[in-house]
Amino acid sequence: MQTLTVIIPTFNEENYIEDCLISISFANQIIVVDSFSSDCTVEIAKKYNCKIIQRKFDNFSNQKNCAIKDATSDWILFLDADERVTEKLKLEIFETINNSKNEAFKIRFPHFYMNRFLYHTENKVVRLVKNKNILFEGLVHEKLLHEGSVGILKNFMLHYTYKGLFHYIKKKDSYAWFQAKMALEKKKKATYFHLIFKPTYRFFHTYFIRKGFLDGVPGLAVAAIDAYGVFSRYVKMILIERDLK
Repeated sequence: MQTLTVIIPTFNEENYIEDCLISISFANQIIVVDSFSSDCTVEIAKKYNCKIIQRKFDNFSNQKNCAIKDATSDWILFLDADERVTEKLKLEIFETINNSKNEAFKIRFPHFYMNRFLYHTENKVVRLVKNKNILFEGLVHEKLLHEGSVGILKNFMLHYTYKGLFHYIKKKDSYAWFQAKMALEKKKKATYFHLIFKPTYRFFHTYFIRKGFLDGVPGLAVAAIDAYGVFSRYVKMILIERDLK
């Protein structure tokens, strides 16, 4: 039987971490890499026999790469504290790691917003991977580098993405700073064309191409805030370039 380690980065997740840990209690090892939470996150995690690593947050990739070094299982599943493994997904994970020829798997993540899951604006992200020569890179929306072929699991991961409108916008702004810095490090430039065209295209892509319109008003809100996030990224690039941050 193949073994599974679950890695969860945390910071002040006392309202979410317990349900997350309950949902992955089947794992052989659980590692919580915590950015020195000031709430009860760590105390809750200790109740579930997790390995706790505390390190000062610098970026999302380094948090996870630090935990990978301590993973002892054949496979690793990466989770956030606001995500939940359903019973169907658990059974599929067991079946997958013991029988698959792929080295990594994408998992489907429908957004949760306005008290409903938005299945037409789902993301597919590599989260389940063989514990062999893996590494994250990037400051935000980090990319997992791995060997071998990639499959896609059928069942959804429940992701309680946004805790309200202001949390959603704040999260987009936070990510935008990281994305702006990454873009500038790659010698990219922000222009007025980017400020107008890129957000417009993001809205069009989310709402029409990915069929967000089928999710009603929540789908419209997600498309609009996604577009705002792109706009915010290019504004921040200009601010950093002009030393106006």
